[in-house]
Amino acid sequence: MRHALMETIAAGLVANGVACFRYQFPYMERGSKRPDPPKVCHATVREAVAEAAKLTSVPLFAGGRSFGGRMTSQAQALSPLPGVRGLAFVGFPLHAAKKPSTERAEHLDAVQVPMLFLQGTQDELAELKLLKSVTQGLGKRATLTLFEDADHSFHAPKRSGRTDAQRLEDLVAHLTAWIKANS
Repeated sequence: MRHALMETIAAGLVANGVACFRYQFPYMERGSKRPDPPKVCHATVREAVAEAAKLTSVPLFAGGRSFGGRMTSQAQALSPLPGVRGLAFVGFPLHAAKKPSTERAEHLDAVQVPMLFLQGTQDELAELKLLKSVTQGLGKRATLTLFEDADHSFHAPKRSGRTDAQRLEDLVAHLTAWIKANS
């Protein structure tokens, strides 16, 4: 929740008229590096969605960065999150670094709301060929937006010609447009 990337994205969304509700998983709150079991994470996602729904009447979208996005999609796949119209993933962690696989995406077939994948083309946690195959398999429910030369943190080398700040502005613009189109 306090990660610089998430703070930048949240501020950008708010500046574009999109309300944001951020939260942390219990393990982050404790300062642990070891994630909670999926069952705890799924319950946390559900609690956050329920709290957000109490605070506003605007359309709800859920998601997150990396692990948070994956836990949100798993929760949605197990049982739809009440009122959630779509899921957005900032760097979906398709597999562990240098261990290409699509097993972490198998649950996405059960997700029946629109999904937005915002992904760097140099993300070591999502081999591009595999991610494209996964999103294509999801059909019209999935939108894949790529950020050239960006890694899992959306950083790209200077030779890319774009600063990290410019890339994040682009990311926020794509996310905002997608949310508004699906509201």
